[in-house]
Amino acid sequence: MSDVFNLLDGALDREEEKPGYRNRRTQVGARLGAELLGATVYETLPGEKLWPYHWELGCEEFVIVVSGTPTLRTPEGERELTVGDIVAFPEGEAGAHQLRNDSDEPFRVLIGSTKSDVSVAGYPDSAKLLIDAPAHGVRTMLRDAPELDYWDGE
Repeated sequence: MSDVFNLLDGALDREEEKPGYRNRRTQVGARLGAELLGATVYETLPGEKLWPYHWELGCEEFVIVVSGTPTLRTPEGERELTVGDIVAFPEGEAGAHQLRNDSDEPFRVLIGSTKSDVSVAGYPDSAKLLIDAPAHGVRTMLRDAPELDYWDGE
């Protein structure tokens, strides 16, 4: 029989302690034995953000609100989500997103994504780029400016 994880009250086994971004989470895909599925349940306390505002290349994501009322920030603005809402985030700057908790209760979301050996994430608020290729031992955070010429230093 396959493993089962309950989205409403399944145990979350990892924590982020960064002030302003505190959350608990578990990688559901891994807990269920999946190798190709990327899915994580996050629970975020009042006053916290899930992660910095960002966009991605090499990864498309969606969020399903399981409980609570997260506030979603996108390039189009902000709006409150409710239980059962599903939102997709395409690759690139048009898919930039962030969830934060402006309510008095924790929210819980399931975030699913495509998986890629190499991905890039951009953080518009802090002018950073993340180049991530864990299978190849690469995880580098850079400033996204000033731009260099391809031949610089060659």
